[in-house]
Amino acid sequence: MEKLPIPREEQFKGGAHGERVTARIGSLLGLAFLICFVTGLLSHLIQHPPEWFFWPSRPVWLYRLTQGAHVISGIAAIPLLLAKLWSVFPKLFERPLVKSLPHALERVSILVLSGSAFFELSSGLLNVAQNYPWNFYFPEVHYAVAWVAIGSVVVHVAVKLPIVRRALTREAGPAESETKPAAQPEEQPAKKTEKKPVYGFTRRGFLRTTWIATGVAVLSTAGATVPWLKDVSGLSWKTDKGLQKLPVNRTAVAARVTRTAVDPCWRLSVVTRGGTKQFTLADLRALPQVSADLPIACVEGWSEMASWRGISFPTLLRAVGAEPGAAVRVSSLDKTGLYGASTLPGEHTADDLTLLALELNGEVLDVDHGYPCRVIAPSRPGVLQTKWVEKLEVL
Repeated sequence: MEKLPIPREEQFKGGAHGERVTARIGSLLGLAFLICFVTGLLSHLIQHPPEWFFWPSRPVWLYRLTQGAHVISGIAAIPLLLAKLWSVFPKLFERPLVKSLPHALERVSILVLSGSAFFELSSGLLNVAQNYPWNFYFPEVHYAVAWVAIGSVVVHVAVKLPIVRRALTREAGPAESETKPAAQPEEQPAKKTEKKPVYGFTRRGFLRTTWIATGVAVLSTAGATVPWLKDVSGLSWKTDKGLQKLPVNRTAVAARVTRTAVDPCWRLSVVTRGGTKQFTLADLRALPQVSADLPIACVEGWSEMASWRGISFPTLLRAVGAEPGAAVRVSSLDKTGLYGASTLPGEHTADDLTLLALELNGEVLDVDHGYPCRVIAPSRPGVLQTKWVEKLEVL
């Protein structure tokens, strides 16, 4: 059997491998990575806030917007990354493999960038699908590798910036041109030359395919966040057809609260410096009730608007002799999950739209949605909207 020849870098003459193509795709990929990193960092800080961090309760859709942008930019980055890698594919056949120490360091940095980018995008995609084929804690590892990825991007851009500027400002070269070569005069027969294999596509065709693939990827999934795209997002992983028209990530069975949540002896304990006061469900219903239309936005990227009814936190705090604006630690009957407790910062406990909800979409809360009561606060991640609340501690 004839041995297939190893291609050489100069054989890849298609426009898809030109500097202009790489620069254009790389610019959009860098923007997608930047949006994904910044919005992911915000989500991390909201869930693990340092003392200096502030996150407002208004507008109510703010977290829905940032987390939706996080997932959408991550989805868009997948086809862009694949196209970028294909555009620089001929570099794999560059000879010699290592020209100098700086060249070797550059290749190592690209390897780190590619590996971290693939990990972030693939693990993020699996998180969106709520599929976890690993033993590590996803948020911590995903957050740590994000810093490696964005650091690699910064180094790569710094090294390649002169090339990017040149590629985006110069005219298309012969290898990238879409014009056909001029026909030779009939009286001058074409000179016979040895044919060399050429690998690649035209520049415009490759870019057009990349933009279409990216648009399709975004359009098919963005409906999980963007309401008016629901009907065209065939791969939208959450819809408004769930229980009480709202999806459920963690059920009462998974949280092992099916008995304690419906126990007639359940009491809500509110702990303040002046002591502890307990409320039955009837006591809570006797307090002034308010309604609010608020979105619940999950870290996986889906979000839904819903109508909630319950006691506003300012009203509840005044009922126990505490001042609105104090941080409140919320504890759940769920003792097995990672989010069995959360802390509501002062800007949320002072907001009348932060509710201890008893009803959802005109019905009593289903046990899977947090019966007998749950927290629903504006502009907060869904994992911090604690369900099956049993205790509030004013800090």
